[in-house]
Amino acid sequence: QANDFVTEVDRASEKIIIGAIRKAYPDHAILAEESGDHAGNDYQWIIDPLDGTTNYLHGFPQFSISIAVQHRGELVAAVVHDPLRDETFTAHKGGGAYLNEHRIRVSKRKDLHGALLGTGIPYRDQRFVDNYFGMMKALIRDAAGVRRPGSAALDFAWLAAGRIDGFWELGLARWDFAAGALLVQEAGGVVTDLSGGDRHFETGNVVAGNVKIHPVMLKTIRPFLSEELKA
Repeated sequence: QANDFVTEVDRASEKIIIGAIRKAYPDHAILAEESGDHAGNDYQWIIDPLDGTTNYLHGFPQFSISIAVQHRGELVAAVVHDPLRDETFTAHKGGGAYLNEHRIRVSKRKDLHGALLGTGIPYRDQRFVDNYFGMMKALIRDAAGVRRPGSAALDFAWLAAGRIDGFWELGLARWDFAAGALLVQEAGGVVTDLSGGDRHFETGNVVAGNVKIHPVMLKTIRPFLSEELKA
């Protein structure tokens, strides 16, 4: 894609991560952004070695490393590391979510009034850009603000930590938010596709939030869903 930038840092980071996994778990499968799919057994590692590459290239201080593990299709472990703030977000299935070993939870906000939302602009595939901005216009009518920092993995991590109250985006890749999705779920939040279903990893279209904010976001964006976005 013309709007996708890949740096030597992406490749070097991925090489280090894959090397460590291969050494410790030689039979595990790996799905990585730069090098693609590596076959293996029932365990698969999902890696984004530098989430927020464009930010990194511009010196914009918002990027991260995202790693998730799934077992037979179910997410079981996750880590998102922010090297600039020295913050490491971790989660494992049924064990909660943590920031530098301190337990984290999603916010307790009950509605969009005063809520801070995160998002990402669909620059890769602009077929639904009008739908997207329709959603944004409807959401900012009630919310306190919308932020687009540029690293989806960190957006999900910050949602898990209660720093933002909700998040939505179209056209994400699996490695962009696999780790973040488990973080949010283990922090007490909800992650679905745009219709409230479980096809978010298939479609790349996602809405996430605490149990109060999430259904309100779904209701707010519903008028802007085309038939394809409902699928």
